[in-house]
Amino acid sequence: MSTVKSAEKVLKVLKALRGHSLHGLSNQDLAKQLDESPSQIHRALQTLISAGLAKQEENGLFTLGPAFIQIAKAHNAEMERAKARIAEIEQRTNVAY
Repeated sequence: MSTVKSAEKVLKVLKALRGHSLHGLSNQDLAKQLDESPSQIHRALQTLISAGLAKQEENGLFTLGPAFIQIAKAHNAEMERAKARIAEIEQRTNVAY
């Protein structure tokens, strides 16, 4: 399998985990949802786990990992700084965007 195809599979699994942080998804759930074999999902999950982007919970289900949460928090903080900067510019120029 090409590197690009492998990366696409990993990203599909990462996106599929979105919204399942509380309860997680099983390998089988992901395989069905993404129409992929469980072995392909397993490989993608192992890649994500090694990068900290996914984790396997004690119940065996998979959720987003700590590195993904850190990325999301950093993005949110950057957006908050941008909003504050825009508000500051609006005040100085008396122009609302």
